[in-house]
Amino acid sequence: MSVTPFHPIPQATNEHYLTRQNEMESNVRSYPRKLPLAIAKAQGCWITDVEGNDYLDCLAGAGTLALGHNHPEIIKAVQDALASGLPLHTLDITTPLKDAFSEALLAHFPGGKENYRLQFTGPTGADAAEAAVKLAKTFTGRGNVISFSGGYHGMTQGALALTGNLGAKNAVQNLMPGVQFLPYPHEYRCPLGIGGEAGAQALAYYFENFIEDVESGVVKPAAVILEAIQGEGGVVVGPTEWLKKIREVTARHGILMIVDEVQAGFCRSGKMFAFQHSGIEPDIVIMSKAVGGSLPLAVLAIKKEFDAWQPAGHTGTFRGNQLAMATGYASLRVMREQDLAGNAKARGDFIQAELKKLAQEFPCIGNVRGRGLMIGIEIVDERLPADRMGSLPADAVLAAEIQKACFSNKLLLERGGRNGTVVRILAPLIITEDECAEFIKRFRLSVADALKTVRG
Repeated sequence: MSVTPFHPIPQATNEHYLTRQNEMESNVRSYPRKLPLAIAKAQGCWITDVEGNDYLDCLAGAGTLALGHNHPEIIKAVQDALASGLPLHTLDITTPLKDAFSEALLAHFPGGKENYRLQFTGPTGADAAEAAVKLAKTFTGRGNVISFSGGYHGMTQGALALTGNLGAKNAVQNLMPGVQFLPYPHEYRCPLGIGGEAGAQALAYYFENFIEDVESGVVKPAAVILEAIQGEGGVVVGPTEWLKKIREVTARHGILMIVDEVQAGFCRSGKMFAFQHSGIEPDIVIMSKAVGGSLPLAVLAIKKEFDAWQPAGHTGTFRGNQLAMATGYASLRVMREQDLAGNAKARGDFIQAELKKLAQEFPCIGNVRGRGLMIGIEIVDERLPADRMGSLPADAVLAAEIQKACFSNKLLLERGGRNGTVVRILAPLIITEDECAEFIKRFRLSVADALKTVRG
C-alpha cells in the first residue's frame, strides 16, 4: 500500500486535528489536554496554530528548545550535515562531527577532557539516568541508591523508581528496588517545618548523619542522584551549602554523586550547568533535552576514574544521532558567542522582579523562585491560614485555571510541583526584553481571568 504524500488540509481547525489525534493516539498523551492546538509553524519564541493564532511559547519543548524554534544556526547545521554525506546514524562509531562536538561539550566541565569522559546513551534523559545508575553500581559493587523527594529522573522502570512523584508510580509494581528517598530543601515548604537557611543546614546535617550512622538501617549506597534545581518538582533550587555537604560526604565515603542536568543544564539557570552555582564537581552528569540542540540526544559526563565499563557493557542503537550532534554543536557555539547564560540571567531576573510586583496585586502568587529562565510561580489560597513558616496552602484548582487562561490569552506554560500548583516558565534562552514584557502582560491578564472564574 502506498503512502499518500503529506499535504496540509486547507482551513482545517485545531479541533479537526485534535479529534483525529484522539482517534489514532494512545490515551497516554498529556500536553494536548492542557494545550489543545495543532501547530502549523514556529519561529523563535512564537508558535502559530493551524487557525493562524500566534502563541508566546514559554514551554519550549519542556526546555529542549534552548535557542527557540527553527533558529537559523540550527537549520543551517541540519542542512550542512545532510549535504556533507555523513550517515544520519553511526551507533557509537566516531565521525569528525562527533569528535568536534565531544571536544566542545567536554570543555564545559572542570578539567575538560583530562578529567571527564563522555558516554552517549539512548536518546532520552531517562536512558541516561538508567546508564548512570548502572555504572555507579558497576563501579562500586553496591546496589542501593539515594534519591530525593520531588526529584524527577524519567519514566522508565529504574528512572521512575528514582522519581519522587507518586502519580506515575502507584500503578506500576516492582520498580527497581534499593532506592532510599531523603527530603530535599524547599525555601517555601520546608519538609522539616523550619525554613530558610536553618532548614537547609538541618537537612545537610541529617544527610551526613544518615550516611555515617552505623544504626541508620540502610547500607552504604552506590550513588546519590539529585537535581541541582528540581524542575518537575516545582522549580526548587538546591541551596549551595547543602549541595556542598552532599558532595563532601559522598566523596568521603566513596559514593558516586550523580547530578541530573537534563532540564537545568545548558545556560538555563544563568550558568552552563546548575551545579556550577555551588562550585561542586559531580562524578556523573546526566544531559539530554538542550544538549542535542532540539533533536534527540542523551549523554553522560563521567569522571575518568569512575569509567568502569567493559566494552559493550551498556549499549543502545540510537547513540549515534549525527543530526543531533550537528545541532548540539551549533547550539553550544551560539550559547558561547551570544552569552545566552548571561541573557538567561538578565531576562530571568527581570521576569522574577515583575512577578514579585504582581504578587502584591495578586496575593494568590505565594512564591516566585528559580534561577535564570527556570522559574516557578507557586499558586496559593491566601484566604486560608498560613502554616508555622508563614506559607499559605497551595491552590491546585486556581493553578490549573491560570494555565487554562494563559492558553486563552495565547501564552503557553506548564505546571509542576506538588499537585500541579506551580506555574513554570521555561522560555527559550533567546527571549528578548520586549517578549518578557509581553509575557508579564499576558500572565497578569490570565491571573485576573482565572480568579474571576474560580472565585467570582
